[in-house]
Amino acid sequence: MISYIALGITLGFAAGIQPGPFQTFLISRTLQDGWRHSLPAAFAPLLSDAPAIALALLLLTSVPVWMENVLHFAGGFFVLFLAYNAYKAFRNYSFDQAALPPSRSQNLLKAVGLNLLNPNPYIFWSLVSGPLLLKAWREATINGVAFVSSFYASMVLTCAAIILLFAGIGKLFPKVNRILIGISVVALALFGGYQLWLGASSLWG
Repeated sequence: MISYIALGITLGFAAGIQPGPFQTFLISRTLQDGWRHSLPAAFAPLLSDAPAIALALLLLTSVPVWMENVLHFAGGFFVLFLAYNAYKAFRNYSFDQAALPPSRSQNLLKAVGLNLLNPNPYIFWSLVSGPLLLKAWREATINGVAFVSSFYASMVLTCAAIILLFAGIGKLFPKVNRILIGISVVALALFGGYQLWLGASSLWG
């Protein structure tokens, strides 16, 4: 169970810190509405990811075992692709406050809507987290619960940290954010390698 908790924490952190529409939304709302009004948006993944999880599990439970092994490879390469994108964001990082989209109030509902229309959670759960969740669940129910719980606890805490750091540090935050993105590069690269190892070990017995 400890290994699945560690995997969940690592993936949750990487998902929360990845540059993209959701992180941009959190930063924008914090700058314009303050942390008190923006903090609820950190919980948006808890509400918006349910369709992605349900769809991924529905598809994965109907595929043969060998296909799950192929998905480990696909997931590994996808995570390495995310690591590469994170590395480019780290290398070329610049924060332009003027480029953040304007918007007001109802941050949680807007964040949920943003995530529901974002293809990344669907891809992520189909190729990466979904196969891991099924593997954990088949080994023991508590393993599956531990993986999902640690994933979302880590992701929500990461998103909340982004909001609080941006509210508290202001102009210094871009430097902190760049460091966190750098950490996510290492985490994603290691996990991508782990996924490829899972696929290879399953195929080769």
